[in-house]
Amino acid sequence: MRAAAQRVAPGSWGGHRTIGAAVRSAKPGAVITVQAGTYTESLVLDKDVSLVAKGAVRLVAARGPAVTVHAGAAELRGFAIASTAPRDAAVLLRGGEPVLRDCEITGGRVDVAGSAAALLSGCAVRQAEGVAVWLAGTSRTTLENLTIGGCVGDGLVVEDEARVELTDALVDGATGRGAVLMGGAHATLTRCEIRGSGTAAVMVEGHATAALRECRLHEATGQGVWTRGTAGRVAPAAGGQGQDAGASAETRTSGAGSARDGHGVRLRDCEIFRTGGAGVLVDGGSAALLDGCHVHHTTGAAVLVTAEAAVELVSVRAVDCEDTALVASVSGQATARDSTFARTTANGVYAVGEAEVTLTGCTVRDTAYTAVHLGGAARATARDCTVSGTPEYGMRVTERAELLADGCEVSDAGLTGVSVEGGDAAVRGCRVTGGREGVRLRTTHRPLLADCEITAAGETGVRIGRDTGGRLENVRIVGSGGAGLLLEEDSTVLVEGGAVREPRGSGVVVRAGARPRLLGLTVADAAKNALFVEEGGEGRYEDCHFTKSRFPAVYAAARSRLVLRRCAVDGTETDLLRDDEAVVHAEDCHVEDAAEPLLPTLAAPGAKDDEGREAVPAAAGAGHRAGADGKGRKDKGRTGEGDEERSAEEAAAKLAELHVELDRLVGLDSVKREVVTLTKLMQMVKVRQDAGLAPPPLSRHLVFAGNPGTGKTTVARLYGGFLAALGLLSRGHLVEADRGDLVGEYVGHTAPKTTAVFRRALGGVLFIDEAYSLVPQGQFTDFGSEAISTLVKLMEDHRDEVVVIVAGYPSEMNRLLESNAGLASRFTRTLLFDDYTTPELVRIVEYQADSHEYAFTPETTEALHGYFDDLPRGEQFGNGRSARQVFQRMTERHAQRVAELDLSALDLADADAALLTTLLPADLPPGGAF
Repeated sequence: MRAAAQRVAPGSWGGHRTIGAAVRSAKPGAVITVQAGTYTESLVLDKDVSLVAKGAVRLVAARGPAVTVHAGAAELRGFAIASTAPRDAAVLLRGGEPVLRDCEITGGRVDVAGSAAALLSGCAVRQAEGVAVWLAGTSRTTLENLTIGGCVGDGLVVEDEARVELTDALVDGATGRGAVLMGGAHATLTRCEIRGSGTAAVMVEGHATAALRECRLHEATGQGVWTRGTAGRVAPAAGGQGQDAGASAETRTSGAGSARDGHGVRLRDCEIFRTGGAGVLVDGGSAALLDGCHVHHTTGAAVLVTAEAAVELVSVRAVDCEDTALVASVSGQATARDSTFARTTANGVYAVGEAEVTLTGCTVRDTAYTAVHLGGAARATARDCTVSGTPEYGMRVTERAELLADGCEVSDAGLTGVSVEGGDAAVRGCRVTGGREGVRLRTTHRPLLADCEITAAGETGVRIGRDTGGRLENVRIVGSGGAGLLLEEDSTVLVEGGAVREPRGSGVVVRAGARPRLLGLTVADAAKNALFVEEGGEGRYEDCHFTKSRFPAVYAAARSRLVLRRCAVDGTETDLLRDDEAVVHAEDCHVEDAAEPLLPTLAAPGAKDDEGREAVPAAAGAGHRAGADGKGRKDKGRTGEGDEERSAEEAAAKLAELHVELDRLVGLDSVKREVVTLTKLMQMVKVRQDAGLAPPPLSRHLVFAGNPGTGKTTVARLYGGFLAALGLLSRGHLVEADRGDLVGEYVGHTAPKTTAVFRRALGGVLFIDEAYSLVPQGQFTDFGSEAISTLVKLMEDHRDEVVVIVAGYPSEMNRLLESNAGLASRFTRTLLFDDYTTPELVRIVEYQADSHEYAFTPETTEALHGYFDDLPRGEQFGNGRSARQVFQRMTERHAQRVAELDLSALDLADADAALLTTLLPADLPPGGAF
């Protein structure tokens, strides 16, 4: 039976004078109609009852909340609810399934707490202070057509485990945050508008999550969306070329969540604009996904990710911002697909610290600063992207940053299309158009350009900077305003295939000390020389084709040294113009169209000078030098012979120095013999190569098997020095690495990480300590196997440019070699580093003492022997390292002993001075205590 209807009206003619009285007398399911008027009372509802306002009904709280619901399905329709305490709750929904329709709440907030499942439809909350709508506990709330306005503080706060669905809502002018989610809360916002908020339009903290669809967030004085996890807080800062656009780059940890996995914020088809801070700030271990969003006219960065956070952008337009469009700093991770970053007053994309950025199919254009700027140790991958319209650099890599670019288009850069300054890069299949320079490399790494095209550079097509190495594979340089390929002082570059066409200067310019190797390069239609080698330049040029240059195809300045093998020259009147102090060796070269070809007449194949280098008869085709403008002039200078003698003497002196250093090592007799034998074998390899003979089948890569502290790193460094002195390695430097340097933290991370370390070692020795850790015992899906596979391929691709030494415990190294057949075939020689004997450990301590001006008594030496005899040789024993630690402890105990004496009474000019330098048996540390 349906409950009887109740009626409330002011005065004596109504059924009930107060709403409370009607509620108390109503049966469950009753409908109570309330006539127009003002009712000053505080309702408490705990049953299924419906309250319907007839006309303008105003309910004013007598004390506490005007409406409190504890249980039941209570409904209020059409009420104006008021409170005189704006910082307190005007409506408190603590349980049941309460419904408020078309109600207006003023002067206090709405609280939904406990386990309530509330619905507010067509309601408005105004003039609250602190918070307008506060949802907490395990409540479930649906808000439809809600308006929050005129509130001082936050508009909507959701915390604990509360859930809310907000549809077609307006949050207007909240002086704090428009919507805040904390704890484990979740909110879904659909077609909502949040405007004029303070700190942030939407803020998500801790483990809370939010999903926004077709929402408009604008006019915030702070951020549009700010999500931050538990890892901390980073305040945003303005970005730009040359400064950190997000936060200081300090630490890096992994584990940022994924917005697709429900962690962080998901925004789909949203618009965020006119914010005082960042449009979207992702911070402190949180994550966000933006899909089909438009972020524009922000004062701060359009999207900023920092502090172990992650952001994913799909079909996003981040444009017209007064800062950088996309900023990644500290160890933030940003992934963008089919997105546009344009019309910024700073950078397009800016990554610093140890941030990681992945761009696929993106457009970066019309930026005031560099379009894509990488600094610190940031890493960026760009695939099939378009970069254009910047007065500075298209893509710029600085400090220790790394860039992998594949299939990208870079155009209209005011300075340089792609610039690598101190970091590393692999650029494949890219097209660079315009700019003062197409590509510029100046770094201690060896960047890679492969299958790229550089066209219409205003000055230089590709510039390899001073002391820089690099590799160019099938690179095409077309129509540069100056030189096509410029190799600066002391640079080393390997060029394989490719072409330089129609440069308005010389095709290839080689400056003093540069030592390039060009294989199969075509230089065509150069306005000046095809190959111009400046004074003191060097290089090997094999299977190259120089055609249709206006000046002599090859020009060699004074004291330059060129080797040309199987090169072809045609379409030019003069094949070679060289200074009489230049040394040019041409072998099997073919010349057509030249009036008096010189290259075929030069030194016969196999001719050598005293150093084993190719020699050239001094009188053959000698002529005056020509500058870059083709005008002749003469200079005085040293002869090539003097340089050769000096180089030979320097190499011999370096070898002798290395032998002395090797002999000085304590112990390691068998290792020393092996190194000397290998050095002699490598020397024979060099002689055979210079004679044009095939080298014997000998692998330079080694396994060093031995316990810690047995001198493996020192011997590896010396081995690299020997090979460099013999000319088999260009630098001979040592790069140390371990598992952490090679193996990544997630899929796709390992190969680039291994490649970057390998590139640093090109020209020298890559020493991988504890290499067996790449194949952990009993693990078959570890990323270490990917590192090994990558390493094997790189060793094959660069077999003449690097030596790899793997080191570790003898018992573990076999497991490493058995893990990959390619690895085993490249490491065919193992050097065994035995533990040091007691006499050898004593010698190490004595050497340390002598180096630091200490002396031993005979008793001390005898005590040292006994000390090392008794010393446990377990896992903590470090061989030579332990010996050095013993010496350090002896000096510490000696200092403590001497400090206890009355130094003022000593005659330091007499025998007492020996107290300051003599180590006694008492100075030895307690057994095993080091």
